[in-house]
Amino acid sequence: MLIPFSRLYLSDANVRKTRSEEDDIQLSADIEARGLLQNLLVTKSKKRGKFAVIAGGRRLRAIEMIVARGAWDPDTEIECKLLEGSEEEAGEASLAENFQRVGMSPAEECRAFQHFIKEGSDVAAVAKRFGLTQRFVEGRLRLANLAEPIFEALAKGDVTLEIAKAYAATDQHEVQLRVFEQMRYAYNPSADAIRRMVASGSMRGNDPIALLIGEDAYVAAGGKIERDLFSEAADDRWIDIEIAHRLAAEKMETEAQRITAETGLAWISPVASTNSWQARSEMGVNAVRLPPAPLSEEARARIDAIDARMEEISEIIDEGHEGGEADFGQLEAEYEDLDAERSDLNNPVRELPEEWRSEAGRFLVLTTRGEMVLEADYYSEKRLSFETDENGKVTATAEEPVPGSTKRGSAAPSRPEAVAPGTEKPISARLFDELSVQRRNILSASLLTDAGLALDFAIFALADSRSYEVRGTSIKGGRPSDPVTGELSQSTAEGILAEAENALDTAWQEHGCAAQRFIAFRELVDEAKAAWLAYAVAISLEAKKGYGSEYHPIHAVIGSMLDIDVAAMWRPTAENFFDRVSKTSCLAALTEVGGSDLAARYAASKKADLAKTCETIFAGKAIIEQDVKEAALAWLPEGMKFTIGANPADPVIPDTDESDPVADVCDGDDGEADSEAGELIDDHQPEVAFEEAAVAA
Repeated sequence: MLIPFSRLYLSDANVRKTRSEEDDIQLSADIEARGLLQNLLVTKSKKRGKFAVIAGGRRLRAIEMIVARGAWDPDTEIECKLLEGSEEEAGEASLAENFQRVGMSPAEECRAFQHFIKEGSDVAAVAKRFGLTQRFVEGRLRLANLAEPIFEALAKGDVTLEIAKAYAATDQHEVQLRVFEQMRYAYNPSADAIRRMVASGSMRGNDPIALLIGEDAYVAAGGKIERDLFSEAADDRWIDIEIAHRLAAEKMETEAQRITAETGLAWISPVASTNSWQARSEMGVNAVRLPPAPLSEEARARIDAIDARMEEISEIIDEGHEGGEADFGQLEAEYEDLDAERSDLNNPVRELPEEWRSEAGRFLVLTTRGEMVLEADYYSEKRLSFETDENGKVTATAEEPVPGSTKRGSAAPSRPEAVAPGTEKPISARLFDELSVQRRNILSASLLTDAGLALDFAIFALADSRSYEVRGTSIKGGRPSDPVTGELSQSTAEGILAEAENALDTAWQEHGCAAQRFIAFRELVDEAKAAWLAYAVAISLEAKKGYGSEYHPIHAVIGSMLDIDVAAMWRPTAENFFDRVSKTSCLAALTEVGGSDLAARYAASKKADLAKTCETIFAGKAIIEQDVKEAALAWLPEGMKFTIGANPADPVIPDTDESDPVADVCDGDDGEADSEAGELIDDHQPEVAFEEAAVAA
């Protein structure tokens, strides 16, 4: 029978009490598009002329929404079935109508949407017709294109909807099936683990190799690119890694041959990476250290002219807009160009003598933007030593490395590992402990980027287990006991470590039995295992030696190998450093980066104000000369550096027989680092410069 909508209301006997606004809106759109496909069950009400709906409450609310938005008239007649009987029988009918209903499975939804698309509808039309979002329909259509065995498993309920979505992260059926076969017998596989396996064996669109060869060349060679909906180009996945690496190798090899012929060097080795550390290690070559090149008279004259012009520009900018005619944007651009030119002139590169070019080579690497560049250093299989005599003539010697050399340098009196700037007085034990933890965290975060180095360090620590010498790691497992606890100043390193922990595949940890956990862990892909290895080694690093103020020399070695830019990850602030050292030390730090003139500007400041000023200057936020700003941004207290050698300016790892690297690092009565290797005071004695600043003030 047909009953006007205005005469219907929901009966108290209707058993469905829960409701979903989103589902009701979806049903409302469907009824408006196609009409009511299923009658409402009603009974006569005690209210004159009214009918109570005992089954079809959602349909009734959906029709109410249609009427509310003006699409239907309130007196629109609704198809209903009148049910005679008692109130108890009405409640039973409502229960049966709701209880016996079976919703469509995700697989059935996929096929249904696919059918409408094939019939000529588009995604927007299907979404509107069923009251769904376009993203929901697109997701189901993507599932419909799963490889057939995976879709059948979804239809049968052998895999969950979340697992199916994980396989659909790629539209490459061969990748889906490869992972599906690998996970077929896995115990309780997780969707996250499957996504990582699907993504492994590909590279991102912003990988240096991808940027080098370009998308057009990659696709032309048969490479496939996978894009998620609404993703940026950097999130694209280049599936055919072999094609990408082949194209990159061909391009870099061609450039290496050209440079070799042009320079006359023995070799130019192309490395499809942003650094050549691994290649240098595998080739066993030694760095060639050239003496600094002298400044020419022309360079000195140009530097003087640049200094005068930069000072002039600074004065104009400092005066502000009083003149009213200066183009400050143009002046700032000129200042930056002059500063860059000054830096190049102040650091002349000495060319390798012509007679030795056939003995050395260089590495061709990639920048993060995919550009090919030559690394600055030369390398040779021989140990090449260069010296400059009194007349400025460069002489060289070439020696084959001596296997098993154990030559040691002489020991030196013990010096404190970290001193306050401008003095020989050690910093407080508490401050050293805090700096040691922050320095260790930076090393840990950086170690995450090199799983190969982490593996080497882990294997070494395990293989050397019969030695009681401390090795700077608690590789037995777990975290070391830090010398300080509680609230500490945070740096970029802590965030990197936290993100790395959250990204780990932890599905294998869900098993209660150790044997099952081991089996599950072995099922991880190599990338996931490497991430676990790098993280486990990274968090094992100890902050310092025992109870004293002394670092582990091996940490300096690893830090040098990683070429860590500590200044980019940690800056000294009033809270974490300057408030903790004397005023003399603060002024000495200013002297180091800006000379006595800079220190003199603030010599009369109170200690608290000086600490805040130092924080601003060393964060690069103060308006100061550009070269001073760069020096301040690069400045670090000695306790935060990874330094090897008696003089921090010395090469990190000596390359001549005159200084054996093992002896330099390990000399000492207890097998630990030579105390001279940890010396952190420059020969020029910063306190002298500070005294000059105080006099000037």
